[in-house]
Amino acid sequence: MSALTTDQKLVRMANQIAGFFRSYPDEEAVAGIHKHIVAFWTPKMRHALHAYGPKPESGLDPLALQAITSEPEGESPIRAATHDPQLQGAGASDAG
Repeated sequence: MSALTTDQKLVRMANQIAGFFRSYPDEEAVAGIHKHIVAFWTPKMRHALHAYGPKPESGLDPLALQAITSEPEGESPIRAATHDPQLQGAGASDAG
């Protein structure tokens, strides 16, 4: 069995994200996938997926493909804890 290429690993990760959002309506799922990839993937990873993913042989989930090739029309079902990044995590711990 051959090792996965970097592109194949990115497709696998994107498909796992798509699997998580599969139970949501398509517009919300696409927005959630897009938001996750933008928030947690490096620009290099996003660029590589965008370059490789649309190829028919990539195996990229159709929802993930839509998320990387178009601007989402819906809202992500995952809501941000705060809209102010300076407050992210505030009050999340009672330590110290």
